[in-house]
Amino acid sequence: MHTTIISADQLSHNLQHPDWVIIDCRYSLQDPEYGQNQYSQSHIPNAVFANMNTDLSASVIAGKTGRHPLPEIDALVQTFSKWGIDKTTQVVVYDDTIGAFAARLWWLLRWLGHEQTAVLDGGWKHWLQKSLAVNQEIRTSHFRNFVPSLCPELLINADDVLTILDNPDFCILDARTEDRFRGENETIDSIGGHIPNAVPAPFMQNTDSNGLFLSREQLKNRFQMLLAGVDPANAVFYCGSGVTACHNILAFKYAGWGEGKLYAGSWSEWITDSNRPIATGS
Repeated sequence: MHTTIISADQLSHNLQHPDWVIIDCRYSLQDPEYGQNQYSQSHIPNAVFANMNTDLSASVIAGKTGRHPLPEIDALVQTFSKWGIDKTTQVVVYDDTIGAFAARLWWLLRWLGHEQTAVLDGGWKHWLQKSLAVNQEIRTSHFRNFVPSLCPELLINADDVLTILDNPDFCILDARTEDRFRGENETIDSIGGHIPNAVPAPFMQNTDSNGLFLSREQLKNRFQMLLAGVDPANAVFYCGSGVTACHNILAFKYAGWGEGKLYAGSWSEWITDSNRPIATGS
């Protein structure tokens, strides 16, 4: 059973496994059609396509939600069933951005109790570099009955975050780039800055120059430094819209630190309420 990351070779050996479901999560914030277009041109054999905006997110409610609200549980159950996922299924997810978007689906499945989910290490780019199989065939999904077992402890909301802002027993980690954390070069959200007392933890630092995850030991050391003595059980993760924070949660678990908590609304939701405090600088 693969529950965090999986190598290209391991996936390649199981492409025809009847109980494996492969999901392509390629996405671009700037081009909503990018992922579907790339999938149509070429993808890993037997992969189905997941649309970040329609499959992995609910509709945005202006002034209330962030950019990628969590889908309703019933909608997720229908989607996972349509893709052929049940309790016997090994799911493998991938994208072409070191797992930044695939990790969102990894987290959603875990939130609904499906642990047999792994992100492809190195993603699409590494798969191509290894000259492994690709095609354009659209997989016909065989419906299976996905039965959720919700894990509410994996999720917290803005009110929860407000209660721990000044609590030294918690560590809030921000997955965005450090300049956006400081409130500089903000080109996505209307207000720059970060949640007060948060720690910058750019998700890109979970991988090496080839886009492969660092070793467990390296990641363990990375998060140990970021936690600075805080109990790993009290680690809270956020980003711009609850997507790339999941990459940190994945790396955190892969390193052996356990389950991190996701503030899914993240910065784009946080700033919808002017009563919530913000900080800038480092």
